Amino acid sequence: MERPAWAGPEVDVNKPSAARIYDAHLGGFHNFQVDRDAAAKIASFMPELPDILRANRSFLRRAVRHLVGQGITQFLDLGSGIPTVGNVHEIAWKANPDCRILYVDADPIAVSHSRMILSGIDKATAIQGDLRDPHKILSDPETQRLLDFSQPIAVLMFAVLHFVPDADDPGAIIREYMGATVPGSCLAISHASLEGSEPEKAEEATQQFRRSVTDFSMRTRAEITNLFDGLELIDPGVVYLPEWKPDHGDEIKDAKRTSTFAGVARKNR
Repeated sequence: MERPAWAGPEVDVNKPSAARIYDAHLGGFHNFQVDRDAAAKIASFMPELPDILRANRSFLRRAVRHLVGQGITQFLDLGSGIPTVGNVHEIAWKANPDCRILYVDADPIAVSHSRMILSGIDKATAIQGDLRDPHKILSDPETQRLLDFSQPIAVLMFAVLHFVPDADDPGAIIREYMGATVPGSCLAISHASLEGSEPEKAEEATQQFRRSVTDFSMRTRAEITNLFDGLELIDPGVVYLPEWKPDHGDEIKDAKRTSTFAGVARKNR
């Protein structure tokens, strides 16, 4: 296939990527046929998946807007994926143009495209890194340049922790990131779950994702709530995506069909 200009030589165009599959489900343009094939196969077991991913994008919008409204002006977006319409910097800057955003992703194409979009902008950038290595990400020169750790920071983990297996201890990873922040900082998470209206379909889609792309770890509502341990959950707590401070038009009649929980919490000490 002809390599598009936005895909550097380091990008494997023959292997599906979680970030590009997400982009394909959202109707984006930064994916390859191998990603679209994987997306279609996964969606064949779970046809509502594209709607779930759009609901996740809507939660991202509401959460970022809420955080800016609470005075947060710095965002560390872990597992940010490929930029599409409604990204963190667009939402944050609409509310406060002084916000600073650091995108982090393990996928080189997500990072390279982010950098292309953000070229010439000094208040946002992207670095390549595995969120399971907090020390490396927190000590990265770009992180230290862009983010002021003496001021509150919002740590964002949208639809990414289900790629972190239990063996890697996602709770410990979160504690390391939040431990580097001051009181007043916040954590936002959305996380896929087998709880919902059709857990059998979700389990089959999970197995298909594992076979095609990478490991995938569904967790219960209780397990996801435990990821906020030591922080104060912001009302309404850990709920299905459409139930977290919905805007008019975001409501879904049967919210549990999203099979994804979301929550935002504040660090008080």
